Amino acid sequence: MNANEFLKELESRRSVRSYKSDPVPKELIERIVRAGTYAPTGMGRQSPVIVAVTDKAVRDSLSRLNASIMGSAGDPFYGAPAVLLVLADKTVPTCVYDGSLVMGELMHAAHALGLGSCWIHRAREEFETPEGKALLERLGLDPERYVGIGHCILGYANGPEPAPKPRKEGWVHWVE
Repeated sequence: MNANEFLKELESRRSVRSYKSDPVPKELIERIVRAGTYAPTGMGRQSPVIVAVTDKAVRDSLSRLNASIMGSAGDPFYGAPAVLLVLADKTVPTCVYDGSLVMGELMHAAHALGLGSCWIHRAREEFETPEGKALLERLGLDPERYVGIGHCILGYANGPEPAPKPRKEGWVHWVE
């Protein structure tokens, strides 16, 4: 892929909020997760971890917990069958930035592979709850060490991706 094609891929990614129930092949998830591990991190510390969730019961549990935080009974994951949970080591000063870069890489990799994705917030709040901490412990992760950054939901879009919004005025300021 040349630079122009790459930039066009970046410009064409959209957040998808409606998914088919079709499972995402493990090979695609592995490629997306691998891309996430190449995100830049402060001083190369690689503080984030990615938890790939395809188990429906765990996915649904995360969805319920996330929905309860926002006071909803709906599915904040929009029916997406896979969730890539990004956590980061809270002892690292750049943990939130590091995890945010991982989230971006995951979403761009998903788009490049023909999948829809969306960043779902409230991960920090989820893993501050007793239920969230218990889930991290079951996964072998220290709940006192990690902070939730976000959920990258994945799946096949149920319909066309949304059209891009016009870029806002004043986004860029030049100092020459």
